[in-house]
Amino acid sequence: MSTLARKKLPIGIQTFADIIEGGYYYVDKTPLIHRLVEEGKYYFLSRPRRFGKSLLLDTLACLFEGREALFRGLYIHDKWEWQRRHPVIRLSFGDGVLQSREALDVRIRDQLFRERERLGVSLNRETDIAGEFSALIRDAHARHGERVVVLIDEYDKPILDNLLEAERARELREGLKNLYSVLKDADPHLAFVLLTGVSKFSKVSLFSGLNNLNDITLDAPYATLCGYTDADLETVFAAELPGLDREAIRHWYNGYRWGGENVTSVYNPFDVLLLFQKRQFGPYWFESATPTFLVELLRQRGVFTPALTAWHSRPALLGRFDVDDIATEALLFQAGYLTLHEMREEIPNRPFYRLGFPNQEVEMSLNEALLPVLGLNDDAQDELILRLPGLLREADFAGLESYFKALYAGLPHDWYRNNPIAKYEGHSFSQVYASVFYSHFAALGVRVTVEDASHRGRVDMTVEAFGQLYLFEFKVVEQLPEGSALAQLKAKGYADKYRDRGMPIYLVGVEFSKEQRQIAAFETEAQQR
Repeated sequence: MSTLARKKLPIGIQTFADIIEGGYYYVDKTPLIHRLVEEGKYYFLSRPRRFGKSLLLDTLACLFEGREALFRGLYIHDKWEWQRRHPVIRLSFGDGVLQSREALDVRIRDQLFRERERLGVSLNRETDIAGEFSALIRDAHARHGERVVVLIDEYDKPILDNLLEAERARELREGLKNLYSVLKDADPHLAFVLLTGVSKFSKVSLFSGLNNLNDITLDAPYATLCGYTDADLETVFAAELPGLDREAIRHWYNGYRWGGENVTSVYNPFDVLLLFQKRQFGPYWFESATPTFLVELLRQRGVFTPALTAWHSRPALLGRFDVDDIATEALLFQAGYLTLHEMREEIPNRPFYRLGFPNQEVEMSLNEALLPVLGLNDDAQDELILRLPGLLREADFAGLESYFKALYAGLPHDWYRNNPIAKYEGHSFSQVYASVFYSHFAALGVRVTVEDASHRGRVDMTVEAFGQLYLFEFKVVEQLPEGSALAQLKAKGYADKYRDRGMPIYLVGVEFSKEQRQIAAFETEAQQR
């Protein structure tokens, strides 16, 4: 029996030449790159961090520079004019944290200086940053005899690093706007332009008239331009799959969609490569950078955590991102914590999106990061991980009731009085209390479905854990328990939908006393399979 040859895993490698010459795995993105170049000139692409944007830009740089040997055996090799070599200007703001306009200007000037040296272009007179960039483009065209390619990586990072300091973020935005505005009038000297980053700032606020910048973030043909598909794992990485649960890989890491519900979903490359190296599942992407500003914004806005499983939005809101106007769904979507699950068009050409978590890694990790917003300190989080799985595994309802009652009793008084979640419009008190249940179960990484639909209505929450299924209904009562939560589960026959799954089913009716701020009733009933 022959065994598939294994290659080196390109973990953290963003240089195309290193991957090709170093014997690393490479997923051929040149079919999409070829289409990109053939179809247009000015592009913008937003993707979450660690999704391969830097490698994409480096591949484009090698292509335009005419480094033919690197592309032998790839799709684009016999479709490119290798004798034409374009000067390429590469700028990146991925390194370090810039905290002032002065520091940003120094960084920009340093990069422009290095690009002049590399391209053999001198600066003949003193001028401002916009003048330096304009002169670099113009003179590089004259020096090399071909139009210039401009590739800008992490174009938005200086702003994102300072989002919680609005005045500073505005200063940095103006500094970047001063740089990017040059591209508008440089058109006669440009062959191709691509800007990439995490967020999509409005053209008015950052690009100053560069209205021909084609945003391909949600264009279905380019949905897989960054990231790995299932087909990539089955072919390119086939040698790495033995010994790993294929369905578990999908559940943990697949599910990112750009361009609609029917486009091919992708994996984050960082997760997949670390899984293949370590041979065990973990939240590798999420842990690679703590989203502190994201958690703080969600806390300030009182985001109802179960709503993240099925958030509805118009496309315009997904693109509404600026220092002074950041739509919550835009932040979560562009940063990679939500993705497209469904697209509907009640009105022709006016799509409406349903967003949700892309996979288990994101749902589990983000909910764990949000637990302190619910008032849980480190000891309480340790208790969750040490105790709750055992209670679910054993279907220990007395223990579950005791656990959650102790949890609510331990929540600080200010959580009830000041917690913005409790003031969030559009959600009942039962949903607010239920958010604690949801976040706990989701943080464990078990399968949680909020408002799971059946032909008789929607059950508030289903939890599939350790081969058992729990159906939860939540109610708020004034003082005394009424028994209506469990009664509704039974009367509606919510368990019928799940009987063919071949696992034990338990109904759990939870009633909260608004006056006592505590669970007033916790009733359960086992159902026949």
